[in-house]
Amino acid sequence: MPYQDFITLVHKSTQRDYLARVNEYPKEKAAELAKKFDYDYWDGDRKTGYGGFRYDGRWQKVAQAMVDHYGIKPGDKVLDVGCGKGFLLYDFTQIVPDIEVVGLDISEYAIANAKEEIKDCLIQGNAKKLPFNDNDFDLVISINTLHNLYVYELDSALKEIERVAKSNKYICVESYRNEKEKVNLMYWQLTCEMFCTPKEWEWWFEKTGYSGDYSFIYFE
Repeated sequence: MPYQDFITLVHKSTQRDYLARVNEYPKEKAAELAKKFDYDYWDGDRKTGYGGFRYDGRWQKVAQAMVDHYGIKPGDKVLDVGCGKGFLLYDFTQIVPDIEVVGLDISEYAIANAKEEIKDCLIQGNAKKLPFNDNDFDLVISINTLHNLYVYELDSALKEIERVAKSNKYICVESYRNEKEKVNLMYWQLTCEMFCTPKEWEWWFEKTGYSGDYSFIYFE
């Protein structure tokens, strides 16, 4: 279960004003809107989510790094748990011809407004119960999703990711290493339910039998 970072460069490319996040708009109202995972979260104002979640190719380098690291080849199956609009999965299809991609997300809005080329590959669902067979995928990924689950759901979700993957698995979640990062995380987040340090996340991985790779993003 090694630490493997694919996400930091993308995460650090975004500039964040933490104080504005809590001062410009009532945070509890922003969180209430965001947790519907509807228009306000994806394409509404930045105060309630992404402020317009549009394809810009920034995930291409992440997809390429994963293809290289895991040896993904034509005919392989890749699952993204918490796929959003499917941008990363689309990039996989551009890098590896004839790859089979599947995305699952809780947001009906995200799937309805997904990248047109792979919209038919996405389904609505919850990470705590994946509608797939055992050992069904050559690679299962989940990026910035599992920290949105409650404790009792996280246990199931980690076990489900382990169940449906043949071998390769990668998870990225939000975390904090000190009080500054914890405060920044709480200022910035809108949908988090799990606020864990790296050691706590690693405890969860061990407890649930998750054997894949993982990394954390921090709000420095």
